[in-house]
Amino acid sequence: MAKTQLGARVDQDVAELARKRAADLGLSIGDYLARLVQDDASGLRARSVDAAARFLAEHQAVFDEAEDVQPAPRGARAA
Repeated sequence: MAKTQLGARVDQDVAELARKRAADLGLSIGDYLARLVQDDASGLRARSVDAAARFLAEHQAVFDEAEDVQPAPRGARAA
């Protein structure tokens, strides 16, 4: 498939995040951006976010309980 060059202006921090994330995935920035656009256009991204929200809603009590159970700091009982 023929490639087309696009141009876009983004904040420096966004550009750096894109570079780092692409490198983490072993992709060029162009391939990384293409993947993001394809995922967005196919609805994959929205379905993933919805699935994560449902999971958190169903299991929120477990997460709340895990946060409530925190070990006492060392020496907290020493007096």
